[in-house]
Amino acid sequence: MNTYKSSAQLKGMSKEQLFGHYGTVIGALFLVGIISLVADSIPSSLIRASSIPELIIYYLIGFLITLFLGIFNSGEAFLYLKLICRQSVSAGDVFYGFKVHPDKAILLEFALSIVIYICMTPVMIFYYLYLTAGLPVYMLLMSVFLVIGAVIITIVYLMLSQTFFLLQDFPQYSAKELINMSRQIMKGHKGRLFYIHISFLPLYLLSVFSFFIAFFWLVPYTNTVLANFYMDLMKNRNQTSADDISQYNP
Repeated sequence: MNTYKSSAQLKGMSKEQLFGHYGTVIGALFLVGIISLVADSIPSSLIRASSIPELIIYYLIGFLITLFLGIFNSGEAFLYLKLICRQSVSAGDVFYGFKVHPDKAILLEFALSIVIYICMTPVMIFYYLYLTAGLPVYMLLMSVFLVIGAVIITIVYLMLSQTFFLLQDFPQYSAKELINMSRQIMKGHKGRLFYIHISFLPLYLLSVFSFFIAFFWLVPYTNTVLANFYMDLMKNRNQTSADDISQYNP
C-alpha cells in the first residue's frame, strides 16, 4: 500500500536536510540568478519592441534564452537530489546540466516553454494594441486570454514538473520518454503539488517586507521540498526499473 508524505512532512524533512547547507544553496541561487539576469537583459538591449514584428523578434530571442537557461534547471535538480540524498553538494553543481545531456535539458525546457509562449502571445499582442490604440476592448481580451493561459500553463507545468528530476535518475531515456513518465507519475498527484506551491504563497508575500532578503532562504527551501516530493513519488511506485519504460510510451 502506497503511503505518500504530507506537505508538512515534506517540509519538515527539507528543513532538516538544509541545515548546514544554506551557504551552498544560496551561493548556487546567486550564480543562477546573476546569469539569468544578464541573459534576460539581452532582448531589451537588442530590440525596442515598438512594432508587432519587433515584438515577435523580441519574444523569439527571449524564448531561445529560456531554452538555454533550462540547462540550469537540470543542474539545480541534480544539486537538490544530491542534498536530500545526504551527498556532498557545491554551488558548482548547477553547471552539471552542461556536462550531462544538455540537449535533453533544452528539449524538456522547450516542452513547457512553448506552451507558455503560445498561451501568452495573445496576451502580449492585445496589450500592445491597447497601448497603441487605447481601446478598452483590447484590455478585456487581454484579461480573458491571460486567465485562460494561466490555467493551461498551470496544468501543463504540473504534468511536466518531474522531468528534470527524472533526467537525473534516468539519463538513458529520451526527452519524450521523460515527459511521458512525468505525466504518468503525476496522475492523481497534481492536486498535491499544486497545494504545496499554494502553501508557500503566504511566505513569499511576507518575504517582500524583508526587502526580498528572505527569498534567499525561501527559494532553496521550496526547491528542497519539491525534490522530496519527487523522491516520495518514486519511492511509492511499484515499478521504477528501466524495463518499465514501455508503459510510458504513447
